[in-house]
Amino acid sequence: MIDAAQRMAVGCLLILVTVIVVHGQWLNSPTPGIPRTSDGKPKLDAPTPRLPNRKPDISGMWGDVCMNGRDCFGTKSMFFDIMRGAPKPVQMTSWATEVQQQRFARDKIDDPYSSCLPPGIPRMYFNNPFKIFIASGEVLFLHESAVGSTFRQVYTDGRTFPPDVDPTRLGYSIGRWEGDTFVVESRGFRDGLWLDTNFARPTSDALRLTQRFTRTDFGHMTLSITIDDAKAFVEPFTVTTNLVLQSDTDLLESFCDNQKYIFPHYSRQPGAPDAPSPRTPPTP
Repeated sequence: MIDAAQRMAVGCLLILVTVIVVHGQWLNSPTPGIPRTSDGKPKLDAPTPRLPNRKPDISGMWGDVCMNGRDCFGTKSMFFDIMRGAPKPVQMTSWATEVQQQRFARDKIDDPYSSCLPPGIPRMYFNNPFKIFIASGEVLFLHESAVGSTFRQVYTDGRTFPPDVDPTRLGYSIGRWEGDTFVVESRGFRDGLWLDTNFARPTSDALRLTQRFTRTDFGHMTLSITIDDAKAFVEPFTVTTNLVLQSDTDLLESFCDNQKYIFPHYSRQPGAPDAPSPRTPPTP
């Protein structure tokens, strides 16, 4: 099991973020009602649990196989490079390339995560653990984050996207089942978010994000993510990662309590904001 100190250290990015970790939050409390081996360890290869409607029960606490604290976090996590999961190179548009170059020119100091803002979707699925709750008419996601816990509401009550939305950092989400896969479609994002950390790739207000959660057995789930953003990428692309059930532990609370004291030592003078995305998709 990954301890609290490992979970809260997120590599080079969070050199800019000092967090206050509240310890003793049931990090070593056995999860009730889960299958176990003869030595008491969670039996992760047990059969997939089912809901009353016979769909897979995707609820529980999950984490990326290379999430923060794992040995592979710095070398394989898509938190740093989303293209590690792409089957082939993906070309950015001229607007996205210009934005990326400006972010590089400022040593990526303008990453919203370093200013205590949410890392955004899908980046936050690669970093820290999260919980899934299935409720009537919606599925809830609770995300642990070094800059403060956050949540997503994915509506499953049959509603469609509103015709006019106020763009947000996490978008608006609706969900549905396709066989044994829970599909989440999100849109209504604001301009200029960060898709990954080391390469500072942007997304635009045209982003259409699709996540597919498929629980393959008790302790494992695949997560497929499709990025469809004609203003930022010449064509849509899909990345896939693996999630592992996080048992006998719980989410941690953390906030940027001391950030106002240390951030001036790392910050620069404000630069020009990202160029707004064009009204129509730009040329490559």
